[in-house]
Amino acid sequence: METPQLSSLYQQLILEHYRNPRNKAELEEKTVEIHMANPVCGDEIRLQLRIEDDHIAEAKFIGQGCSISQAAISMMTTKLQGASIDDALGLAHRFTELMHGDPEAAKDRTLGDLRALQGVSKFPVRIKCALIGFDALQEALKKHASEGSA
Repeated sequence: METPQLSSLYQQLILEHYRNPRNKAELEEKTVEIHMANPVCGDEIRLQLRIEDDHIAEAKFIGQGCSISQAAISMMTTKLQGASIDDALGLAHRFTELMHGDPEAAKDRTLGDLRALQGVSKFPVRIKCALIGFDALQEALKKHASEGSA
């Protein structure tokens, strides 16, 4: 069980990313862009990536929605800067495990600030909020792979 101090720290981190999102801007030289929306709750994002040599050189987003969706994508884009495509897919997989309550994922320090969102897993209706950016990431990487092989 989380201590109140840890829970409070996590809430502060989520609100900090929501109020001061990282990488929230138009990406001028994007390689791929994916738009996703959750009409049930109003979350909407456009994820933009610049991919060079199988690495994410830059990741930015434009969006609106609840604090969970916006904080999660802010945290995600920060982790993606310079990551290999394989590492980005691994991050998406691991974060999805976290959202489904995997206790090992909750201990995984490689998730960094994203671990602050582990409490979301207790609220099934909010899991889609946290995952919208990661769903967009996976779609963007699939689109990039299919365009690269075309």
